[in-house]
Amino acid sequence: QVQLVESGGGLVQPGGSLRLSCAAPGSSFSSYNLAWFRQAPGQEREFVAAISWSGGLGTFADSVKGRFTISRDNAKNMVALQMNSLKPEDTAVYYCAADRALVPLRLASLYDYWGQGTQVTVSS
Repeated sequence: QVQLVESGGGLVQPGGSLRLSCAAPGSSFSSYNLAWFRQAPGQEREFVAAISWSGGLGTFADSVKGRFTISRDNAKNMVALQMNSLKPEDTAVYYCAADRALVPLRLASLYDYWGQGTQVTVSS
């Protein structure tokens, strides 16, 4: 069992930045691929970014490519999502997810563990 706890959400103006963190205390963190998904009201949960268990492979949704970066620190059992040049359409609840597939996946239904989510609101 892996418990994931997100933090770092909040209200930011368009063009601003936020850094989300996801902690997994007491788990075999380094053996899991980690991902961020988001869900806006009335919409399906969508893939944002993922990083392999080693940190050597990252993948991003086209909508965030060039603006968001993902990183992990296996020694601290944490993964981070740095979000720059934020847009109102980035407004959503952001979720951290973990799985043990061979490569990072983009389909939410394939992830085994989820955090509770953190709200990100981009508005002036």
